Amino acid sequence: MKPTSVHFVGSIGLNTVDDVFRTCGRTLGRRLKRLPDGEPGGRRLWISWQVPLLRASPYLRPIGDPMALVPLELVPGVNPDDIQFGELGYCREARISYRDFRRARERGDIPADVRFQVSLPTPLAVVGSFVHGEGMLHVLAAYRQAMIAEVRRMCSVLPIRDLAIQWDVCIETVAWDGRPSVVPPVPNREQIIPPSLAMMCDVIPPEVEVGIHLGHGDYDAKHFIEPVDSAAMVSLANAIVAATDHPLAFVHLPVPIDRDDDAYFEPFRGLKLDPDTEIYLGLVHADGPEATNRRIATASRHVPEFGIAAERGIARKRTSDKVEELIQLLAACSEEPAATD
Repeated sequence: MKPTSVHFVGSIGLNTVDDVFRTCGRTLGRRLKRLPDGEPGGRRLWISWQVPLLRASPYLRPIGDPMALVPLELVPGVNPDDIQFGELGYCREARISYRDFRRARERGDIPADVRFQVSLPTPLAVVGSFVHGEGMLHVLAAYRQAMIAEVRRMCSVLPIRDLAIQWDVCIETVAWDGRPSVVPPVPNREQIIPPSLAMMCDVIPPEVEVGIHLGHGDYDAKHFIEPVDSAAMVSLANAIVAATDHPLAFVHLPVPIDRDDDAYFEPFRGLKLDPDTEIYLGLVHADGPEATNRRIATASRHVPEFGIAAERGIARKRTSDKVEELIQLLAACSEEPAATD
C-alpha cells in the first residue's frame, strides 16, 4: 500500500512562493498536512542568510581578514552579559509568506486544513557554524534568547492553530553520532543536546504543531558524516521526546540514496514516539520511482505507518524543472487519502 502523506523539509526551489503553494498544493492535495513557503532568496542556503546579521553585530569581528564575513569571534573585552541580538528575520519572513499562503488556500490551491510550516535552524547550527573561539558559548546563549523571542513573536502575530514549526536538527544529529566529522564534538552530549532542543520546543504554545527534522548535513551534495544505519537518529529522537513537554506532531528522518537494505531501516523499530506523532522518511531522491518504491518496500517491513519526503530541502543547486520532477515523484510514489466528512 502506498504512503498517503507527504512532507517538505523546507526549501523548495521554485521561482516564487506562489509557485510553491500552487504546484505543491495542486499536485499533492490531501497528502499534505503542512506546507512551507519554499524559503526563497537567501534562505535557500539554510543558515547562510544569517551571516550578514552576525557580521553586523558590534559584539563580533572577523577572524583574520577584516573584510571577511566568517568565521567570527567575540570582540575582546566584551562583557558576555551585554551581548544581544534583535530581530533575526524569521518572523518577518513568515508574516509575509503567510499572507500568500492564506490567499492560495482561499483560491483552493491548498486544502483548507493544511498548516503553514516555518522551518527554523537550531541556535547551535547558526552560531556553531560561524562563530569560533572561547566566546562562542556566550554568543550562543544570546542568539538562543533572540531565537526564542523570534518564535514567541511569530506565535503572537500568526494564527496559532494555523501554524507548524519545524526545528532543523542537523549539527546536533552529527554530534550525537559521535564519530569524527567537520562538526566539533559536544562533551556530555547526552546531558546537553536533548535539554537544549527541548527548551526550543517548550517555548512554543501547545496549539502550534512542533516537529523535528534530523539530518546529517549537506555540503557540496555530501553528508557531514555517512550514517552507518538509523540507530543514532532513533536514539536522538527518543531522547528529544523524553526531554520535551511539547508533544511532537511529526519527526522527519532521512534515508541516504544508496540505502534500501534492511540493516539501515531495522533500528526504526526502536522509535519511542507518542502514538499521534507522524513519521516521515526522507527516502525520495532524484533516482526515479523504481528506486524510491524499493526503499519504501524495505521501510514498510520495519515501520508500520509513515509518510514520505525528500531527504532534505529541495532547492540547492536544483533548477525549477528538477524540483517539479521531484514533486511529481513524491506524488507518484504516494496516494491521496480518502476524503473524510
